[in-house]
Amino acid sequence: MRVTRTTLTDQTEVEGQLDHGPQVPFPVKAKGTVTWLPATGTTLRRGQTVMRADDRPVVLLYGSLPMYRDLGVVRSGRTAGHTTGDGDGGGTGGGVDGGTDGRSPASPSPPASEPASGPAAGAAAPLRGMDVKQFESNLSALGYSGFTVDESYTDLTAHAVERWQKDLGLPQTGRVGAGDVVYAPGPVRVAGTSARVGDEAAGGQVSYTSTSRMVTVDAPAADTDWARRGNRVTVDLPDGRSARGTVASLGSDASSASGTGDGGDGGSGAGGGTDGGTGGGAGGKSATVSVVITFDGQESLGRLQSGPVTVRYAREQRKDVLAVPVAALTALAEGGYALELADDGSRSGARGGDPGGKSRFVPVRTGLFAGGKVEVSGPGVREGMKVRIPR
Repeated sequence: MRVTRTTLTDQTEVEGQLDHGPQVPFPVKAKGTVTWLPATGTTLRRGQTVMRADDRPVVLLYGSLPMYRDLGVVRSGRTAGHTTGDGDGGGTGGGVDGGTDGRSPASPSPPASEPASGPAAGAAAPLRGMDVKQFESNLSALGYSGFTVDESYTDLTAHAVERWQKDLGLPQTGRVGAGDVVYAPGPVRVAGTSARVGDEAAGGQVSYTSTSRMVTVDAPAADTDWARRGNRVTVDLPDGRSARGTVASLGSDASSASGTGDGGDGGSGAGGGTDGGTGGGAGGKSATVSVVITFDGQESLGRLQSGPVTVRYAREQRKDVLAVPVAALTALAEGGYALELADDGSRSGARGGDPGGKSRFVPVRTGLFAGGKVEVSGPGVREGMKVRIPR
């Protein structure tokens, strides 16, 4: 065999789990009786129904803000329009009306000789906020127009909402209740439901995950240098195939060590010690942090949806080095290693070429051991040199 120039990579393996990531409950605020639930595994996109309560759909929209109030055009004075806001006005109609349902103390009427300040009774005023802009962005993305996507919910917004409500088969009120929509970052996969048709509607009854498959590794907290965001890894799948992945995130909180615990109140018992105990005794696992690995494309994973996997990562890599099989090393009596040359007899000093039949050994310095090979260097070592495996 010959001394070769190559790249050596020392790979380490850790166990992981392939799935769609952590489950997140939808913060649904709809009230009433559950009349429909989606099937587990269903992909939901913007404008589709997450669940139905009293046969009214709860519609999925995209965004980071939760639906924390009703949306509608603000009516001043004592108008009966139940446009709603953050509830400060009270009453079942909601607070942005500023109506008397809110039980707020009435302001004294101005003298007849003085004109009333503010909008006239019954006049419309836009509801404002970033939640309005988020909702209007979704309404526009669903194909409804005639309004400006901004932080103001105006009559034009309300007219577009009426068209949307008509398409949903709902009463055309121009108002959006806090329980009518729910937000998620983007398309999601239904992970499961905790309710049945006929139950009272409540938040958290439908949970979702990412639509993309990923791998989660519980890595020892003391050994996460490999898990820098963007680092490439190899994932060995249960079906024998491998896929290339990328470290997407590294958790910032370590889990409690298994087998540790309170144990340190001093006292008796197996976890306790006179020093207050380090909690729980030997044999416990070290603390871990969560590492999430994503894939450039889902095609490399095939049809596999979940299962245990092995993640391989490069602990150390040496490029453009000379290497031989580890078995080619000969231990020297004085310490260190050498390579036994196996020239074809044309070189003096080689076995078969040396009249005395003695082997020729070249001392080497060893470097990285990886994949059954070892990095070698030294004044007498060159690429292409023929060496033999010691017998």
